[in-house]
Amino acid sequence: MKKNVFLLLVLILAFMACNQKPQKATPVPLEDFFRNPEKTSYKLSPNGEYFSYMAPYESRMNLFVQKVDADSAIRITSETDRDIAGYLWANNNRLLYLQDTGGDENYQLYGVNIDGSDFKDLTVFEGVRTRIVDELEGNEDEVLIAMNKRDARVFDPYRLNISTGEMVVLAENPGNIVGWIPDHDGKLRLAIASDGVNQTYLYRDKEDEEFREVLSLDFRQTLQPLMFTFDNQNIYALSNLGRDKEALVKYDIKNAKEIDVLFETDQADVSGINYSKKDKKLLWVNYYTAKKQVYFLDEDARLMYNRVDEALPGVEIAFVSENKAEDKFMVRTYSDKTWGSYYFYDKATDELLKITEVSPWIDADNMAEMKPISYKSRDGLTIHGYLTLPKGYESEDLPVVVHPHGGPWARDYWGFNPGVQFLANNGYAVLQMNFRGSTGYGREFWEKSFKQWGQTMQDDITDGVYWLIDQGIADPDRIAIYGGSYGGYATLAGLAFTPDLYAAGVDYVGVSNLFTLLKTIPPYWEPQLDMFHEMMGHPVEDSLMMVQVSPVFHADSIKAPLFVAQGANDPRVNIDESDQIVEALESRGVDVQYMVKEDEGHGFRNEENRFDFYRAMIMFLDEHLKKE
Repeated sequence: MKKNVFLLLVLILAFMACNQKPQKATPVPLEDFFRNPEKTSYKLSPNGEYFSYMAPYESRMNLFVQKVDADSAIRITSETDRDIAGYLWANNNRLLYLQDTGGDENYQLYGVNIDGSDFKDLTVFEGVRTRIVDELEGNEDEVLIAMNKRDARVFDPYRLNISTGEMVVLAENPGNIVGWIPDHDGKLRLAIASDGVNQTYLYRDKEDEEFREVLSLDFRQTLQPLMFTFDNQNIYALSNLGRDKEALVKYDIKNAKEIDVLFETDQADVSGINYSKKDKKLLWVNYYTAKKQVYFLDEDARLMYNRVDEALPGVEIAFVSENKAEDKFMVRTYSDKTWGSYYFYDKATDELLKITEVSPWIDADNMAEMKPISYKSRDGLTIHGYLTLPKGYESEDLPVVVHPHGGPWARDYWGFNPGVQFLANNGYAVLQMNFRGSTGYGREFWEKSFKQWGQTMQDDITDGVYWLIDQGIADPDRIAIYGGSYGGYATLAGLAFTPDLYAAGVDYVGVSNLFTLLKTIPPYWEPQLDMFHEMMGHPVEDSLMMVQVSPVFHADSIKAPLFVAQGANDPRVNIDESDQIVEALESRGVDVQYMVKEDEGHGFRNEENRFDFYRAMIMFLDEHLKKE
């Protein structure tokens, strides 16, 4: 009898467990998703005695330096207007960093010592953009930079003294050079010219010689130099010449011929390499399918990578910095549910030490899973993407936010996305898709996007929405579309060209008019304008098509409420793009909410502006998608 009672109790408990509703995520304050990281962007000094990182000061990301064996760091910058955009160790005593003004993307270069002394404005010229060309390994006093100081359309290369600010121009851009590539000795040996459609590779054996043409390719053909080989005779490059997917090749640039294929896969383009400067050898390559994939070219590197990977289960890892001796490393972890952590790895002692969590206030157990998915487009393409379902909800009849990426020649990746997790925490399913034209899937998939804005590219998004509806996941009456840049264009196109599909839209620094977009591009994009015409459309030859796919000319079809957000200083998508669509809709009485930030550019970097945007967005979505 006791045995039967026990079995009955087990059955009852099992039945209750099976029928118990999944636990919903605990509501997370909006600020926790979008506040600045506690600490991030760790780098080791060349001698391995210090590490640097970025952390908030007065709500802006600033630089800190700490001895590896110390308990505290010192802040060496005090920027309060704008986050530092990026930085590097120039030598053991000095760091360089880039910063723009109000989001204008005219990055200027600054230098500061590790104790905060000897701060210098190195390339502070109004309206001028600075690029780092090469850190000049082995030269502690100089770096190679490029600036559009002489002509806003093109960049001239300079050798810059990082202490005095003295600059020597190395060449005058004739007007068509879009890339300068030095060898391992810091000598400019390769340049890439563009007439807007064709790329011409210019080579020289020595820096005092004239460049000569060695190869010309249509822009659809990729030969992307990564660096010179370690003997400075050839180059390592990503190439789709004679193939669909970009492969890692060794290339004889002087004689314009491929020497060897070092790695290729029919799954995806190769995305990058890791190599040893000390031992002068390639270590591994990366490529992305649903997640990051690693292929090892060196056995010692494989053993080290796997040693760290196995010690950090359940997360992805990335080796993000190393000292010059390459026996000390900074390792970053991440997943779909957390920004991850930084670890210090001492290869000699095999010690792996956790340094910090990037955003320790994020509870991974409270976040939603980002699931890789795929579906078929109406013309038979396989479209890959990611679906994030709100934790603890039944996977049916959910309110959905369709979230196409920007670019459009970019892609979404698996990993922590604060905007997606914020929406999921508020009860929304989020669908992201790598529509045709998304990078990493080969040349053919990329070329299928040419002159297809608002057409088959938009169909790929629409087909994803119908797939979600067919799966029973989406409530057809509660679907919104939200995106930034090209994703903002896709939002407007979705509302204009499929007006019955969406209940609301959020356009974040998005394009409304292809004609005005092409007229207001930054001056340094002008050398590639003919390529944009090939990819997007020519304002004269394709004028009818461009009218048909520019949402501003179809504002009379838009009936769903719209929220628009824009940075006043955006150099890529001029504020006129947002002004036009808002004016066109308001004149018809369509509900439009418009947010403009005067101190922002192409996306909101300042913490307080991110808070304002997402607070307004969630109120807007809840108003139009949540049930009473």
